[in-house]
Amino acid sequence: MHLWLESDEISGRLPDRKFLLLRRVMKSKSDSLLISLYQKGDEGALSALIHRHQRELFTFIFYKINDEDLANDIFQDTFMKIIVMLKEGRYNEEGKFILWAKRIAHNLIIDHFRLKSKNIKVSETTFETDEYSIFDLIREPSENIEDQLVSRQIQEDLLRMLQFLPQNQQEVIKLRFFDGLSFKEIADHTDMSINTTLGRVRYALINLRKIMEENNIILTR
Repeated sequence: MHLWLESDEISGRLPDRKFLLLRRVMKSKSDSLLISLYQKGDEGALSALIHRHQRELFTFIFYKINDEDLANDIFQDTFMKIIVMLKEGRYNEEGKFILWAKRIAHNLIIDHFRLKSKNIKVSETTFETDEYSIFDLIREPSENIEDQLVSRQIQEDLLRMLQFLPQNQQEVIKLRFFDGLSFKEIADHTDMSINTTLGRVRYALINLRKIMEENNIILTR
């Protein structure tokens, strides 16, 4: 199980005393107060909120889909959606935070299975939507030097934006669109099922589109 870890936990460094003290202080605060603090710009409050509920939320997701890799993707996408909704002031305080978070995760799970039912037969045309037109710009051959320079710049911009995605989503995007692997080849390469691969690419594209919209980025040739 891969939960959302703090930067110190990822790197293996021991958290300093100031960080541990801050965590103890945050631990005593209610969910509502942590949300209020985060909405006022306190990133530490969000970290405490995630740390408090990540195990319960992941378990909820995992037991619904019984696929650890996909559960991790949906878990991370759930918190990414939570972050956006909190920033937009769309949290409803009438219920408990964890119940609200589970509803978001449940809806994402439903979306996944709805997509899965539409893609029982996987083909190379799967996901051929407007979201893919971004990557068409770097795959279309051109003899025009100016177009080649623009394509190279677009590729560099895309690679920079990919850094904001979870590592596992970065991997499938690079394999699919930069290395040109089929979904089956990606599944074999990453030791995942094709359905997990499809879901991971989909979430990566959705998150990439959100990043572009939030930063008013338009890629075109």
